[in-house]
Amino acid sequence: MKRSSSLPTQKKMSRFLLVFLALSITLTWSFLRIVAAEKSVLPNIVLFLADDQTWIDSGAYGNDDLPTPNIDRLASEGMLFTHAFTSTAMCAATRQQLFTGLYPVRSGAYPNHSVVRDGTLSLVHYFREMGYRVGLTGKHHFGPKESFPFERLRWLEGEDEAPGSQVDLKAAARFISRDPAQPFFLLVASNSPHIPWTEGDPTLFNPKEIKVPDYLIDTPETREALVEYYAEVTHLDEQLGSILTALESSGQEKNTVVMYTSEQGASLPFAKWTLYDAGIRTAMVVRWPDKVRANTTSDALVHYVDVVPTFIEAAGGTAENLDGQSFLPVLLGQAEEHREHIYGIQTTRGIIYGTDYPIRSVRSRRYKLIHNLAAENGFQNTISLPPRDAILASWKTVAPERAAAYLNRPEIEFYDLDDDPWELNNLALDPKLAPEVAKHRKALDAWMQSSGDRGLETEMEAFDHINPGIVKRIRTRFGDDALPYDEERP
Repeated sequence: MKRSSSLPTQKKMSRFLLVFLALSITLTWSFLRIVAAEKSVLPNIVLFLADDQTWIDSGAYGNDDLPTPNIDRLASEGMLFTHAFTSTAMCAATRQQLFTGLYPVRSGAYPNHSVVRDGTLSLVHYFREMGYRVGLTGKHHFGPKESFPFERLRWLEGEDEAPGSQVDLKAAARFISRDPAQPFFLLVASNSPHIPWTEGDPTLFNPKEIKVPDYLIDTPETREALVEYYAEVTHLDEQLGSILTALESSGQEKNTVVMYTSEQGASLPFAKWTLYDAGIRTAMVVRWPDKVRANTTSDALVHYVDVVPTFIEAAGGTAENLDGQSFLPVLLGQAEEHREHIYGIQTTRGIIYGTDYPIRSVRSRRYKLIHNLAAENGFQNTISLPPRDAILASWKTVAPERAAAYLNRPEIEFYDLDDDPWELNNLALDPKLAPEVAKHRKALDAWMQSSGDRGLETEMEAFDHINPGIVKRIRTRFGDDALPYDEERP
């Protein structure tokens, strides 16, 4: 009897255990699905970076001479920024502020061919910490490796090797599709349209028919240079198209933030190596399906140092101890403004054949102040000296004042950008604008102090921050006087 009476109790217990086990499995599976779902909503990020492309030079930014269907398409599918800026107009300093979220003097990477201070963190560290795989194909121009430990994307055996630091589109496509369960951050750093302008098809352009931008002087030499440069911009656009196609093929397009940005201006007078808008203003387009409204434009003032904190916030994180400020609210349509001022620093120590000609700038929505800290030294670089001075030499016969203004400038320049967007008319001595000049000078001085910039003293320390290996290669190619560098420096 005892045995028979206990049988129903055991059955009840068995049923209870089965129900409990089933419920536990269901709850566990639901939890795992929630965790997986949370991981899956982390957006992938593709940062596509040009190399020396003046911000206006695409169809999306109004250059009707240039066929750039992929940049234009991205703009039609995302948000185009009209007032995005880098603090510097040369490669190493620009890239390292973009990747670290720190102003150049703060990180130590303020001359060209420079490296950040030991211990400086970059987007690679931040996004790996959030569970991302972070890869790079293309140009480097940063250091040390410990601060930028990207996964370097490589070709496979049997494939054509991407020469030097050229973008490997096949490797990029593999990286995008490699592990759909893990979010990725892909940096595509093109070498185009950096000189020598050998990529693309120059026969697409008739030098007699293209429009010469207002910041340049219209000469045959200028037009010929623009044709070669424009051809390479089309090559850049094709690379962007390949990346967009790879995203589509992977099925991850809708969960991927894509940013295209043009870096600093081209190797033309008043662009690269200067703090004029043709130098430090940059194209920037961001696409994020269902998050960023398509075919929109923002005139918010944004800085390259703002990009890393923006991406971090888009991924659900919080950026701390950075100079940049997230402009995610602008992207999401929750804000129209971002910054009041944009700051610039140009260290000519470290550029090829550069003189000691330090420059600082501050720009508001309407005005820009440029301070040439050693104006008496005169300005020069590779495009002002033979054999690459053909453009500037041609200007001397038709617009000698403009040619002279590239090489010799006053200590203070001040421009009303509403009336003079190409900074052709210096108003620094206009008494009506004296209050604005003083206001901008005060803002610039405060920024320099906050970032540890001591002006001329900081300039004299520039070579302490330059990568000796790069300097050696430059001096081997161009001669010891190309960079007057003391190799005994630490």
